[in-house]
Amino acid sequence: MISVLIERNIAMDMASTYEAMAKNTLHHAYQAPGFINGETFTDINNPLRRFVLSKWRNVQDWHNWAHSEARKNQMNEINLLLQEQEKISILENS
Repeated sequence: MISVLIERNIAMDMASTYEAMAKNTLHHAYQAPGFINGETFTDINNPLRRFVLSKWRNVQDWHNWAHSEARKNQMNEINLLLQEQEKISILENS
């Protein structure tokens, strides 16, 4: 099992729009093969900084989702709401 941590910085005045789109993207991820679960977090010191932590069966399942048309379509909309490109870290337990 692996975890994927995604960091996003939302543009000013886009938080509510981002929330709706991020929930929709997570809903699509739940249907992807190998997806186990996901959580979203807001930085206490910066409410425009958000994190998504998802767990996947393996790296290949994550890559299949990351490069899927469904995620690309979702990210085309989300990217318009971000200050910069999202940062993705793939993690495994030590």
